[in-house]
Amino acid sequence: MGHREDLLEGAKRCLLEKGFVRTTARDIVKESGTNLASIGYHYGSKDALLTQAFVELIQEWGEKFAPASALEAERGGSLERFHSVWTRLLESFDDFRPLWAASMEIATQGDRVPQLRDLMAKAQIEGRSGLVAMMTGLDEETLDERTVQSLGGFYQALLNGLMVQWLFDPASASTADDLTEGLRRVIDAAGAAEAKKQDKRQEQG
Repeated sequence: MGHREDLLEGAKRCLLEKGFVRTTARDIVKESGTNLASIGYHYGSKDALLTQAFVELIQEWGEKFAPASALEAERGGSLERFHSVWTRLLESFDDFRPLWAASMEIATQGDRVPQLRDLMAKAQIEGRSGLVAMMTGLDEETLDERTVQSLGGFYQALLNGLMVQWLFDPASASTADDLTEGLRRVIDAAGAAEAKKQDKRQEQG
């Protein structure tokens, strides 16, 4: 590998070990076996390098997580598939705890590092698209903007909330069973409310 690749791999290791704020340029240089000038030459700044390292770590997690073949048995959009995806996500949390901790730290750094905010905004949109594809079985290329924003945003809000719960206390965090039962109750309540509205319309008509 060249210095650019060495720096990126070193930054990934530092990010997972020390986090975004505590990692220094010298830490990355030591871990990658390069030099300080290489950071500016290849990435412009330490923060830009760490941002790229984080984005790639998230992409690597996504590639390793739940291949499509593992979800083929569950119908896209079904409660069974919903449960299966969250089960696999939770099973991956132990192995990726440093990554989730880093993501929480990075979420607070947007105002300090504009480039980080811009890259994370883009990554957030891509993450929503990926979550919709996992849950529904649809090809990401076929998803329209409104679906990604609404349905993808819903799944992403669940993921981020679960991540916070799990980082705080894994023992009390929601399980796949909890999330599925919660969604089932939301669906049932919405259906009952809609049925009442229909009955009222018929009575008034």
